[in-house]
Amino acid sequence: MPRPSVVLDTNVVVSAHLRSDGLERFVLDLALAGAIKLYMSHEILEEYSGVLRRARLGISPDLVADSLDLVRKVAKFVRPKQTLSISSDSDDNKFLECAEETGADYLVTGNKRHFPKAWGRTRVVSARELLEEIIPTLKS
Repeated sequence: MPRPSVVLDTNVVVSAHLRSDGLERFVLDLALAGAIKLYMSHEILEEYSGVLRRARLGISPDLVADSLDLVRKVAKFVRPKQTLSISSDSDDNKFLECAEETGADYLVTGNKRHFPKAWGRTRVVSARELLEEIIPTLKS
């Protein structure tokens, strides 16, 4: 089976930093280890950076810098050619644009209500749903 490809919504990346034992952290770790292919645009990376640096989250600036460096090293960056207006939250369109440009298998989010169930060949899933699909032994 080829490596699944993903676009990660910012809420997944933030959750991964706030809960080291959460499913979102496991998904991010899989991406950083190269077990899943991570796609992103520069706009997505900018959003990750801005949100992770919010003082109210209490994430160490050094941890944010190190984490973003790791993400930059493993991610495949793309420049979406199309601008979309699909999501109920306009800031989320950048994730659909990236997914469309790359043909990613999954867009992983904690806010599925902001997205259609699928966009092109990309399925919109939670971290749990992704893990249950790519690691079948996790299904209950």
